[in-house]
Amino acid sequence: MNTISKENCEHYKWGDNCDGWVLVDTDERSVKQELMPPNANEQFHYHQFATQFFYILKGSAMFYIDGSIQMLNAGQGIEVHPKQKHRISNHSEADLEFILYSHPSTKNDRINCD
Repeated sequence: MNTISKENCEHYKWGDNCDGWVLVDTDERSVKQELMPPNANEQFHYHQFATQFFYILKGSAMFYIDGSIQMLNAGQGIEVHPKQKHRISNHSEADLEFILYSHPSTKNDRINCD
């Protein structure tokens, strides 16, 4: 059994100069650790099939989900269900770090909104 960390897994870039690390990636689920720099935004989107759970490790996140706005801080999480239009933003002056769990995986299951 191997220990999984940001140092030994796949790294990727996304959104507004954000970083991500793939901790687990199967068809059934994905677990990622992501970092958003200050004042970064994600594009509104939704998933046809995946339910996602965001857990904030460090910083503060603003979630926009189907017209509602929710602020989360370190130690808090939120679930996003299939077909809910959503995005995450970091409006602070500090990095935002979070874990993103998706079930099933969001591979080929992201629809960007205008």
